[in-house]
Amino acid sequence: MTNILDGKVAAITGAASGIGLATAKVLMAEGATVVMVDRNKASLDELAADSDGKAIAQVTDLLDAESCAAMIPEILAKTGKIDILYCNAGTYIGGDLVDTTAEAIDRMLNLNVNAVMKNVHAVLPHMIERGTGDIIVTSSLAGRAAIRHEPVYSASKWAMTCFTQTTRRQVNKHGIRVAQVSPGPVLSALLADWEPDRLQAVKEAGAVIEPREVAEAVLFILSRPRNVTVHDVVVLPTNIDG
Repeated sequence: MTNILDGKVAAITGAASGIGLATAKVLMAEGATVVMVDRNKASLDELAADSDGKAIAQVTDLLDAESCAAMIPEILAKTGKIDILYCNAGTYIGGDLVDTTAEAIDRMLNLNVNAVMKNVHAVLPHMIERGTGDIIVTSSLAGRAAIRHEPVYSASKWAMTCFTQTTRRQVNKHGIRVAQVSPGPVLSALLADWEPDRLQAVKEAGAVIEPREVAEAVLFILSRPRNVTVHDVVVLPTNIDG
Protein backbone atom coordinates (compact mmCIF):
# COMPACT_ATOMS: atom_id res chain seq x y z
CA MET A 1 0.00 0.00 0.00
CA THR A 2 1.24 3.46 -0.85
CA ASN A 3 -0.02 6.74 0.62
CA ILE A 4 -3.50 5.39 1.20
CA LEU A 5 -3.99 7.87 4.06
CA ASP A 6 -2.93 11.00 2.17
CA GLY A 7 -4.69 14.05 3.60
CA LYS A 8 -5.96 12.21 6.66
CA VAL A 9 -5.42 13.44 10.23
CA ALA A 10 -5.07 10.72 12.85
CA ALA A 11 -4.92 11.25 16.61
CA ILE A 12 -3.30 8.45 18.61
CA THR A 13 -3.23 8.29 22.41
CA GLY A 14 -0.29 6.67 24.14
CA ALA A 15 1.76 7.56 21.08
CA ALA A 16 5.17 8.06 22.68
CA SER A 17 5.97 4.34 22.91
CA GLY A 18 4.84 0.81 22.17
CA ILE A 19 1.83 0.17 19.95
CA GLY A 20 0.98 3.87 19.75
CA LEU A 21 4.42 4.84 18.46
CA ALA A 22 4.55 1.95 16.01
CA THR A 23 1.11 2.87 14.66
CA ALA A 24 2.06 6.53 14.32
CA LYS A 25 5.04 5.52 12.16
CA VAL A 26 2.96 3.18 10.00
CA LEU A 27 0.21 5.75 9.43
CA MET A 28 2.70 8.53 8.65
CA ALA A 29 4.38 6.24 6.13
CA GLU A 30 1.00 5.94 4.41
CA GLY A 31 0.60 9.71 4.18
CA ALA A 32 -1.32 10.63 7.32
CA THR A 33 -0.56 13.55 9.58
CA VAL A 34 -0.49 12.08 13.09
CA VAL A 35 -1.29 13.95 16.28
CA MET A 36 0.77 12.07 18.86
CA VAL A 37 -0.98 12.24 22.22
CA ASP A 38 0.90 11.44 25.40
CA ARG A 39 1.81 13.01 28.73
CA ASN A 40 5.54 12.66 28.01
CA LYS A 41 6.28 16.07 26.49
CA ALA A 42 10.00 15.50 26.00
CA SER A 43 9.45 12.32 23.99
CA LEU A 44 6.68 13.90 21.92
CA ASP A 45 8.77 16.95 21.09
CA GLU A 46 11.67 14.75 19.97
CA LEU A 47 9.45 12.50 17.87
CA ALA A 48 7.67 15.43 16.24
CA ALA A 49 11.00 17.11 15.42
CA ASP A 50 12.16 13.96 13.61
CA SER A 51 8.95 13.46 11.61
CA ASP A 52 9.48 15.85 8.67
CA GLY A 53 6.34 17.69 9.69
CA LYS A 54 4.11 14.61 9.68
CA ALA A 55 3.70 14.46 13.47
CA ILE A 56 2.14 16.99 15.82
CA ALA A 57 2.74 16.80 19.56
CA GLN A 58 -0.28 16.90 21.86
CA VAL A 59 0.58 16.80 25.55
CA THR A 60 -2.40 15.37 27.43
CA ASP A 61 -2.70 13.58 30.75
CA LEU A 62 -5.72 11.35 30.27
CA LEU A 63 -5.98 10.76 34.03
CA ASP A 64 -6.44 14.49 34.63
CA ALA A 65 -10.10 15.38 33.99
CA GLU A 66 -9.40 18.87 32.66
CA SER A 67 -6.54 17.75 30.43
CA CYS A 68 -8.61 14.87 29.08
CA ALA A 69 -11.57 17.15 28.33
CA ALA A 70 -9.34 19.62 26.52
CA MET A 71 -7.70 17.02 24.25
CA ILE A 72 -10.14 16.95 21.30
CA PRO A 73 -10.70 20.74 21.21
CA GLU A 74 -6.94 21.33 21.32
CA ILE A 75 -6.32 18.88 18.49
CA LEU A 76 -9.03 20.45 16.35
CA ALA A 77 -7.53 23.88 16.99
CA LYS A 78 -4.21 22.58 15.62
CA THR A 79 -5.49 20.52 12.68
CA GLY A 80 -9.03 21.62 11.83
CA LYS A 81 -10.25 18.04 11.60
CA ILE A 82 -9.84 14.52 12.95
CA ASP A 83 -10.35 11.69 10.46
CA ILE A 84 -9.06 8.91 12.70
CA LEU A 85 -9.10 8.63 16.50
CA TYR A 86 -7.10 5.71 17.83
CA CYS A 87 -7.65 5.29 21.58
CA ASN A 88 -4.62 3.22 22.44
CA ALA A 89 -3.35 4.46 25.84
CA GLY A 90 -3.75 1.97 28.65
CA THR A 91 -2.26 0.46 31.76
CA TYR A 92 -2.08 -2.98 33.31
CA ILE A 93 -2.71 -4.77 36.61
CA GLY A 94 -2.09 -8.47 36.90
CA GLY A 95 -2.01 -10.98 39.71
CA ASP A 96 -4.55 -11.86 42.38
CA LEU A 97 -7.30 -9.34 42.97
CA VAL A 98 -6.79 -9.53 46.74
CA ASP A 99 -3.27 -8.15 46.26
CA THR A 100 -4.41 -5.15 44.19
CA THR A 101 -4.99 -1.72 45.74
CA ALA A 102 -8.12 0.36 45.29
CA GLU A 103 -5.96 3.16 43.90
CA ALA A 104 -4.52 0.86 41.22
CA ILE A 105 -8.01 -0.29 40.24
CA ASP A 106 -9.17 3.31 39.90
CA ARG A 107 -6.16 4.20 37.76
CA MET A 108 -6.67 1.27 35.42
CA LEU A 109 -10.39 1.76 34.93
CA ASN A 110 -10.01 5.52 34.52
CA LEU A 111 -7.39 5.09 31.78
CA ASN A 112 -8.53 1.88 30.08
CA VAL A 113 -12.27 2.63 30.18
CA ASN A 114 -13.32 6.11 31.26
CA ALA A 115 -10.77 8.08 29.23
CA VAL A 116 -11.60 6.09 26.09
CA MET A 117 -15.32 6.73 26.49
CA LYS A 118 -14.69 10.43 27.13
CA ASN A 119 -12.41 10.79 24.09
CA VAL A 120 -14.91 9.06 21.80
CA HIS A 121 -17.78 11.08 23.24
CA ALA A 122 -15.83 14.28 22.58
CA VAL A 123 -14.93 13.49 18.95
CA LEU A 124 -18.32 12.18 17.81
CA PRO A 125 -20.03 15.56 17.22
CA HIS A 126 -17.16 16.57 14.92
CA MET A 127 -17.28 13.30 12.98
CA ILE A 128 -21.08 13.31 12.78
CA GLU A 129 -21.04 16.84 11.39
CA ARG A 130 -18.54 15.79 8.72
CA GLY A 131 -20.37 12.53 7.98
CA THR A 132 -17.23 10.43 8.18
CA GLY A 133 -14.58 9.14 10.56
CA ASP A 134 -12.80 6.13 11.99
CA ILE A 135 -12.55 5.28 15.68
CA ILE A 136 -10.30 2.44 16.79
CA VAL A 137 -9.70 1.19 20.33
CA THR A 138 -6.91 -1.05 21.58
CA SER A 139 -8.64 -3.91 23.33
CA SER A 140 -6.90 -7.22 24.03
CA LEU A 141 -7.16 -10.96 23.87
CA ALA A 142 -8.16 -10.38 27.49
CA GLY A 143 -11.28 -8.64 26.15
CA ARG A 144 -12.41 -11.93 24.64
CA ALA A 145 -11.30 -14.44 27.29
CA ALA A 146 -11.33 -14.40 31.07
CA ILE A 147 -7.59 -14.44 31.81
CA ARG A 148 -6.99 -15.91 35.26
CA HIS A 149 -3.99 -13.66 35.94
CA GLU A 150 -5.87 -10.46 35.02
CA PRO A 151 -9.27 -9.94 36.70
CA VAL A 152 -9.12 -6.13 36.56
CA TYR A 153 -7.36 -5.81 33.21
CA SER A 154 -9.62 -8.39 31.56
CA ALA A 155 -12.70 -6.61 32.93
CA SER A 156 -11.50 -3.30 31.48
CA LYS A 157 -10.96 -4.84 28.04
CA TRP A 158 -14.29 -6.70 28.10
CA ALA A 159 -15.82 -3.29 28.75
CA MET A 160 -14.10 -1.91 25.65
CA THR A 161 -15.34 -4.80 23.51
CA CYS A 162 -18.91 -3.99 24.57
CA PHE A 163 -18.35 -0.25 24.13
CA THR A 164 -17.02 -0.52 20.58
CA GLN A 165 -19.84 -2.87 19.53
CA THR A 166 -22.62 -0.70 20.92
CA THR A 167 -21.14 2.61 19.75
CA ARG A 168 -20.59 1.21 16.26
CA ARG A 169 -24.29 0.40 16.01
CA GLN A 170 -25.24 3.93 17.03
CA VAL A 171 -22.96 5.87 14.70
CA ASN A 172 -22.55 3.76 11.55
CA LYS A 173 -25.51 5.61 10.00
CA HIS A 174 -23.36 8.77 10.17
CA GLY A 175 -20.57 7.27 8.06
CA ILE A 176 -18.43 6.56 11.14
CA ARG A 177 -16.69 3.21 11.53
CA VAL A 178 -15.84 1.90 15.00
CA ALA A 179 -13.37 -0.94 15.41
CA GLN A 180 -10.99 -2.48 17.87
CA VAL A 181 -7.74 -4.38 17.65
CA SER A 182 -7.21 -7.17 20.17
CA PRO A 183 -3.57 -8.20 20.58
CA GLY A 184 -2.14 -11.01 22.57
CA PRO A 185 1.10 -10.32 24.50
CA VAL A 186 3.06 -7.48 22.89
CA LEU A 187 6.67 -6.52 23.60
CA SER A 188 5.90 -3.21 25.27
CA ALA A 189 6.12 -1.50 28.65
CA LEU A 190 2.95 -3.26 29.83
CA LEU A 191 4.73 -6.61 29.92
CA ALA A 192 7.10 -5.21 32.52
CA ASP A 193 4.20 -5.52 34.97
CA TRP A 194 3.68 -9.22 34.34
CA GLU A 195 4.70 -11.76 36.95
CA PRO A 196 8.41 -12.54 36.27
CA ASP A 197 7.87 -16.28 35.82
CA ARG A 198 5.00 -15.75 33.40
CA LEU A 199 6.92 -13.16 31.40
CA GLN A 200 9.98 -15.37 31.13
CA ALA A 201 7.87 -18.33 30.02
CA VAL A 202 6.19 -16.47 27.15
CA LYS A 203 9.48 -15.00 25.99
CA GLU A 204 11.15 -18.41 25.94
CA ALA A 205 8.17 -19.84 24.05
CA GLY A 206 8.23 -17.06 21.47
CA ALA A 207 4.66 -16.25 22.47
CA VAL A 208 4.91 -12.47 22.06
CA ILE A 209 4.57 -10.11 19.09
CA GLU A 210 6.08 -6.76 18.17
CA PRO A 211 4.16 -3.46 18.36
CA ARG A 212 4.50 -3.00 14.59
CA GLU A 213 2.48 -6.16 14.01
CA VAL A 214 -0.42 -4.59 15.84
CA ALA A 215 0.10 -1.33 13.96
CA GLU A 216 -0.20 -3.16 10.66
CA ALA A 217 -3.53 -4.61 11.82
CA VAL A 218 -4.72 -1.06 12.52
CA LEU A 219 -3.71 -0.06 9.00
CA PHE A 220 -5.63 -3.05 7.61
CA ILE A 221 -8.77 -1.83 9.39
CA LEU A 222 -8.34 1.69 8.05
CA SER A 223 -7.57 0.61 4.49
CA ARG A 224 -10.87 -1.22 3.87
CA PRO A 225 -13.44 0.42 1.56
CA ARG A 226 -15.85 2.72 3.41
CA ASN A 227 -18.70 0.21 3.00
CA VAL A 228 -16.71 -2.32 5.04
CA THR A 229 -16.17 -2.25 8.82
CA VAL A 230 -13.69 -4.68 10.30
CA HIS A 231 -14.97 -4.60 13.85
CA ASP A 232 -12.17 -6.54 15.53
CA VAL A 233 -8.79 -7.92 14.52
CA VAL A 234 -7.30 -10.44 16.93
CA VAL A 235 -3.51 -10.49 16.57
CA LEU A 236 -1.83 -13.40 18.34
CA PRO A 237 1.66 -14.83 18.54
CA THR A 238 1.59 -18.16 16.74
CA ASN A 239 3.04 -19.94 19.77
CA ILE A 240 0.63 -18.57 22.37
CA ASP A 241 -1.29 -21.07 24.47
CA GLY A 242 -4.60 -19.26 24.64
